[in-house]
Amino acid sequence: MLNSARMARRIRTVLLSVVMSSGAAMAADTVPLPGTISPEAKAVIEFLQSAGLKHLKGPATDDLAGWTALHAAQEKALEAPNKAVLDQLGATVTDAVIGGVPVLDIRPKGWADDGRVIVYIHGGAFTLFSARSMAGLGALVADAAGMRMISIDYTNPPAAQWDTVQAQVDAVLKGIVAQGTPINRVALFGDSAGGNLVMRAVLKQRDEGAALPAAVLLFSPWADLSNSGDTALTLPEADPTLSYAGLMANSARAYAGSLNLKDPRVSPLYGDFSKGFPPTLIQDGTRTILLSDSVRSYRALKAAGQDAVIDLYEGMWHVFQGAPAPEAAEALASAGAFLRQRLK
Repeated sequence: MLNSARMARRIRTVLLSVVMSSGAAMAADTVPLPGTISPEAKAVIEFLQSAGLKHLKGPATDDLAGWTALHAAQEKALEAPNKAVLDQLGATVTDAVIGGVPVLDIRPKGWADDGRVIVYIHGGAFTLFSARSMAGLGALVADAAGMRMISIDYTNPPAAQWDTVQAQVDAVLKGIVAQGTPINRVALFGDSAGGNLVMRAVLKQRDEGAALPAAVLLFSPWADLSNSGDTALTLPEADPTLSYAGLMANSARAYAGSLNLKDPRVSPLYGDFSKGFPPTLIQDGTRTILLSDSVRSYRALKAAGQDAVIDLYEGMWHVFQGAPAPEAAEALASAGAFLRQRLK
């Protein structure tokens, strides 16, 4: 386990660097915190609130130069802290290309090749972050499961839209199988926008008649780009990191192009799950505007007769699993156990 105090300082440094380099306003939120969460989690939320991360403004949808600059600033801010996490975990990270798409091959300390692979599709509202800047979270999940991870470095919108991004994901999945890994030894993992891409990749493979991965792990999936859920209305003030109006709306349109934001091709929540879907674990917290996306995704899977579990954490924010808090450690342990159970 990483030292909590050191990790807390690192997270504060990362977030402050991201906020300042992106021009976000520093503004404190006033929604009170419950007494039902750990002191460590409370400290992180208080910093997130004071940093004003959710006030980050996104460029215009078609402003490629603006998105590129914002992306580069955040990549720079996350470079050193991610390296520190990887070093402390003892994980190795290697650049590779699969199916013509750049990926990172992440291997936890002590990993022994048993043929199991986690394919990770990172979040960041589609427009932000990369396989490299999200390698810390990927390594934490790989470490919890004790498995090798392939993280897809897809092209961020608006440089590419939904069809190109999804084609890149599909190419990596097919490439892994072509290299000799059976699809029933593969799990898909995605956080936020990456969760959206995971859900869509599975539905696309299924509709093409391909065999499906053994399991799906989703951290707070952004499954509905239209901002239609209950918590999109009830939790905007309480959420310490996300604002649909501030960044997500422009990111959604940059990814979806001319498609309706409820089109199942970009909002897989509206897809048909009745024809099959792998066993799925959805994790989320109760303090994020995307909680309803997790709940509705779970309900859609269950209504279609699929094997799904929703694992909720009191007072936690969007993709909290990388934080120095006992709730995050518990969630990672649960995710690792799920992956080991499903990938025999």
